[in-house]
Amino acid sequence: MLHLLLAVACNEADTEGTTEEVEMTVEAEPETPDLSAPEDVAAAPADAQKTPSGLAYKVLTKGTGTTHPNAWDSVKVHYTGWQSSDGNRFDSSVERGEPASFPLNGVIKGWTEGLQLMVVGEKTRFWIPADLAYGDTPMRPGGPSGMLVFDVELLEVTPGVKPPDAPEDVAAPGADATTEASGLAHKLLAAGAGAKPDPWDEITIEFSVWQTDGTYLDSSKVKGKPLTAPLNELMPGWKEGIVMMVEGESRRFWIPPELATLPGRPPPPSALVFDIELVKVTDREKPPEPPKDLTPVPANATKTDSGLAYRVLQKGTGTENPTETSNVTVHYSGWTLDGNMFDSSVTRGTPSSFPLNGVIKGWTEGVQLMVVGDKTRFWIPADLAYGDTPMRPGGPSGLLVFDVELISID
Repeated sequence: MLHLLLAVACNEADTEGTTEEVEMTVEAEPETPDLSAPEDVAAAPADAQKTPSGLAYKVLTKGTGTTHPNAWDSVKVHYTGWQSSDGNRFDSSVERGEPASFPLNGVIKGWTEGLQLMVVGEKTRFWIPADLAYGDTPMRPGGPSGMLVFDVELLEVTPGVKPPDAPEDVAAPGADATTEASGLAHKLLAAGAGAKPDPWDEITIEFSVWQTDGTYLDSSKVKGKPLTAPLNELMPGWKEGIVMMVEGESRRFWIPPELATLPGRPPPPSALVFDIELVKVTDREKPPEPPKDLTPVPANATKTDSGLAYRVLQKGTGTENPTETSNVTVHYSGWTLDGNMFDSSVTRGTPSSFPLNGVIKGWTEGVQLMVVGDKTRFWIPADLAYGDTPMRPGGPSGLLVFDVELISID
């Protein structure tokens, strides 16, 4: 706002001119920030400081804060980024008019290092080499690459939880560890006295994980939330190791790369080291065994014109079939041809309800052949299921086999 005092002369006939002050408020145009590339965008100037990692920086405006953020803290900043090669501005919270907030250990290395040098209120220019940013090749078409230049203003710091330090024996299991035939190594950290999980149970755990060089990766304790999941859906190293534990127990695992990944995903570059505390075991229904006639389709199965094959395992008591627009409630289990059960409402202990025209074609067609109480096995070809290529890493594909029990038609 601009406040202007104007003197207005009031001259009227038969009176002397008098002067009074009138205050007027005028709306000022918002100031447009200059977001053009700085003159020194191509290279750090001689008065910039440089860290051993190659990060260069120069304070533009001193701050009012007295403490620096830690790598595990969260920060709020305003920033603008340019490519040093051509001065192209590729991102700016200032331009959007909205500060950015993030955990400091969740961004590029140059930011994680650089913002720890700042205090609240400070404005700093950073020259971040490619190996501390996004590399020399764009991660997406038109994305930033090479050395990047950022102007950053630190607005706020929110203290976080310090990650646990890497164990002293993180590099390799010692003589006090046991190594299984699979390559999984483990040692007891604290004994427990509770229930032991079955492979199909749901477990709740607290965990922290590091690379064997001591690099911290993740921790449920830092996030403030334990992990709860069905044990048989976790990585092979966890499935093998956690069934050895009881509630209340803590154990350290050295998990080789081939046991530290899920189907369809690349393994990590090295072994991972987990400290795991088994907090709770929740009993789940034991999953059904894979059918013995997964493949080939047996001769006593009926085949429809679409290629769907089916065999009634147990006749029901119902008299009506659902239609394509019916809502149905079922229990089911599904397997790939190698015997892997990829989904089961039976294991979860909760039937599944859905509109029959909202599922894969093989289900839409097949369940219409059933009556309430029927249990039927279906061999569903890829073109009536999810295709020959998984829709997600480790997802089902190809010909699938389902056992389905029709509970109700709504």
